[in-house]
Amino acid sequence: MTDPEADLRKAVRGEVRFDATARALTTMDASNYRRVPLGVVAPRDADDVAAVLEVCRAHGVPVVPRGGGTSIAGQSTGTGVVLDFTRHMNRVLSLDPETRTAVVQPGLVLDRLQETAAPHGLRFGPDPSTHSRCTLGGMIGNNSCGSHSVAWGTTADSVRELEVITARGRRLRPGRDWAGAPEGLRALVESELSLLRTGYPQALPRRISGYALDALLPENGADVARAFCGSEGTLGVLTEAVVDLVAAPRARALAVLGYADEGAAAEAAPGLLPHGPLTVEGMAADLVPAPVDLPRGGAWLFVETGGESAAEARARAEAIVRASDALDTLIVTDAAGQRALWRIREDASGTATRMPDGSEAWPGWEDCAVPPARLGPYLRDFRALMASHGLRGTPYGHFGDGCIHVRIDFDLLSEAGVARFRRFSEELADLVVAHGGSLSGEHGDGQARAELLPRMYGEDLVRLFERAKSVWDPDDLLNPGVLVRPAPLDTNLRFSVLPREPVDVAFGYPADNGDFTAAVRRCVGVAKCRTTTATGPAVMCPSFRATGEEEHSTRGRARLLHEMLAGEVVTEGWRSPEVRDALDLCLSCKGCRSDCPVGVDMATYKAEFLHHHYAGRRRPAAHYSMGRLPVWLGWVARLRAAGLVNALASVPVLAALGKRVGGVAPERAIPRVAQEPFSRWWRRRGGPAGDDGPLVVLWPDTFTEHLSPSVGRAAVRVLEAAGLRVALPPTLRMRGRPVGDGRTRWAVPLLGAGRRERVCCGLTYVSTGQLDQARAVLRRTLDLLEPVLATDAPLVVLEPSCAAALRADLPELLHEDPRAARLAARVLTFAEALERLAPDWTPPAVNRPVTGQTHCHQHAVLGDAADRRLRAAAGLSGDLNGGCCGLAGNFGFEKGHFEVSRACAEERLLPSVREAGESAVVLADGFSCRTQVEQLAGVRGKHLAEVLAEGLGDEGLGD
Repeated sequence: MTDPEADLRKAVRGEVRFDATARALTTMDASNYRRVPLGVVAPRDADDVAAVLEVCRAHGVPVVPRGGGTSIAGQSTGTGVVLDFTRHMNRVLSLDPETRTAVVQPGLVLDRLQETAAPHGLRFGPDPSTHSRCTLGGMIGNNSCGSHSVAWGTTADSVRELEVITARGRRLRPGRDWAGAPEGLRALVESELSLLRTGYPQALPRRISGYALDALLPENGADVARAFCGSEGTLGVLTEAVVDLVAAPRARALAVLGYADEGAAAEAAPGLLPHGPLTVEGMAADLVPAPVDLPRGGAWLFVETGGESAAEARARAEAIVRASDALDTLIVTDAAGQRALWRIREDASGTATRMPDGSEAWPGWEDCAVPPARLGPYLRDFRALMASHGLRGTPYGHFGDGCIHVRIDFDLLSEAGVARFRRFSEELADLVVAHGGSLSGEHGDGQARAELLPRMYGEDLVRLFERAKSVWDPDDLLNPGVLVRPAPLDTNLRFSVLPREPVDVAFGYPADNGDFTAAVRRCVGVAKCRTTTATGPAVMCPSFRATGEEEHSTRGRARLLHEMLAGEVVTEGWRSPEVRDALDLCLSCKGCRSDCPVGVDMATYKAEFLHHHYAGRRRPAAHYSMGRLPVWLGWVARLRAAGLVNALASVPVLAALGKRVGGVAPERAIPRVAQEPFSRWWRRRGGPAGDDGPLVVLWPDTFTEHLSPSVGRAAVRVLEAAGLRVALPPTLRMRGRPVGDGRTRWAVPLLGAGRRERVCCGLTYVSTGQLDQARAVLRRTLDLLEPVLATDAPLVVLEPSCAAALRADLPELLHEDPRAARLAARVLTFAEALERLAPDWTPPAVNRPVTGQTHCHQHAVLGDAADRRLRAAAGLSGDLNGGCCGLAGNFGFEKGHFEVSRACAEERLLPSVREAGESAVVLADGFSCRTQVEQLAGVRGKHLAEVLAEGLGDEGLGD
């Protein structure tokens, strides 16, 4: 036998990868299961697929088709060769508005089809919550549905014709009237007509489990394409599909109906169907983040209506409201409001993985379906069954179709917990069947439920499934262990390979009880990080959007960390080059901290990994140059050498040499160091300007202090104009005498001759994984701030990344020091300080449009609501983009990162700057954002403090 990898490389034009990284990235999907593949192939076309099947058949190696890897039943994992269709076979080949059809490839992401169809007033009907990353091939394989199935049905209802290659290399075109049927299938069906007519549950719109062999009955049109849908990659490999499109409503309205609990909502859902809604979705309060303004109740139905006009859509929503018996109602007609509510529903597959107390919950019984009229009684019995096993979960989902999603707090880490998981699964299967339901109502059976199919269909029909599989795939080459002859539901669990003892780590991981393994387990694979277009304020995941590589997504990096902990595929632990390389292009933007539905914080995981990876080893040059930037800039300031440094940096040969030594990208210009640091200006000015008003301590971060002191000067001007007293750390001493109302008065900072210790947030040390130094710096900072912590004075931090470091990284790194949490609670952004401490102050009327981007750390950690209100009060109109500027502190300056950095900026930030009018203000509160805009667009961005200070006039700002 020759090597299958070598044979595949000879036969296939697409990528063939058998390396540890490629294998580790595909060990899991979004389910509880894990299987290690032999290798991964990204075919370029159908000929490549045929070649892979021929080689694998010769070697007896299984083949597993894979799309976005968001399946929740384990059907996208396998021990053979995984076919990744997302890289090359991912296009809309044609679209015919007249026939309302499109020809698509299996790796096409659903949203790309929707974007192509939208200009024609068309859309693909089914739309799972993963629409931004799930593929048409995966949807056909699982017969996916989505929230609009009450109007437009399942994927099988939208498939007209397929192109399929069988395991033995036959190319078929399944369609109606036995078109494309493999030899022997018709004879098999015609020999079992009675069983096929009686063996399937009736009146069930969401029956996805098993093979849809009843679609081959003559009265159903002998539709081979429909029967292929939902076969989970076990019958043949899809290479192309002709799909039907539907007319998209010109206008939509969303009626939100409040009920006492999800049981009452479930009882009400069937009664709304005669009114022709587009959706009838249900969810309970446990899955709704605060604050969200919803009607009164403990559970809600989201009922969408459509029309040719906004008035018609609203009228239909009002009819729904009148027909309901809801406690309270709300009709949302504006697109932004509807998107915000739908985002909550779409994120539920992730947010449901955490119980209200923070404990973990898992899929496995994600999408059982019963006849809609039985949904209320089923939910009551389901709740009772969970309670009898001591389990918890919050049902939500497609109430109008009787399909329920739920994540349950199974203990899948212990033998006793896994045994309970099996017992519960068996009893729930019986309960679903008793209500006339289907074990799967959307996502397929996979390994999670296939073992239990005899309880639903009986032994005879399941044996017929096996015979049908043998007609299509007599060698059992395609996705073995799925659907027929399945692996037991309690084997191949992805948690079984993880260490049982806590891993020694630097961060505290408070949301995961200090357990790094639990933090890594957060990623359940829903892959929201794999979206190719940033929308709204979202940031995650800029490096994936720039490269399109799974290993540069948040999920991909989490998978590699999982495999690093498992030690089977990624074998070198913290020294792993695979993990290091994947994390190398992580911008540490923290976007995943807020945008990931389960709160994966890859920036923290990256810092943790780098801390261990380079322990006792030489680090990259950039870690010494940029990671210790506060030290070098402090020396420049003490030596008053800014002019010399700037002069040397202006000499091309010397600049190139310095960048090479410091690990800086040669494409980058070195920022100029300020001749007068901010704190020196502060001393020259004479310190605080007055004795009255609430005291605020203005944080002199490294960037404001040494690189952008104009921001600090502007902030002082605005804060004082708002009636606040401004002081600077770190060396504050008490005058020792109270004034008027007994408040403590602060003296001018003692920053005289001699070296003084300065406060520092430790950001540059954290981002480069120098966590021992970061902790030392932060402890020193806490010591210096003891006088501040003894008062109620807040700290105003102008640089968003530094504010985020103090608010989030500080208490997680020094979790044993109570002062860390106290300091973190004091941190305010510039806008927050003005809003909380000077609520009656009116900012100057700037009255100009703005463009730019909300800082990624502000979006992820701090929030920008106060900034938006302050901008509106100042007449600064327009919204800032989401995404990341791409410079992200040291990232964009590091050698080898320039192209990715520029690609991130070109996604949204730079186009918005170029398209802005001359009167627009480019707002960029972060030094990195301002630097990126200046170096790549030649435009100077401004901090909000600078804009407001200019509105007040230049007096008092100094030079």
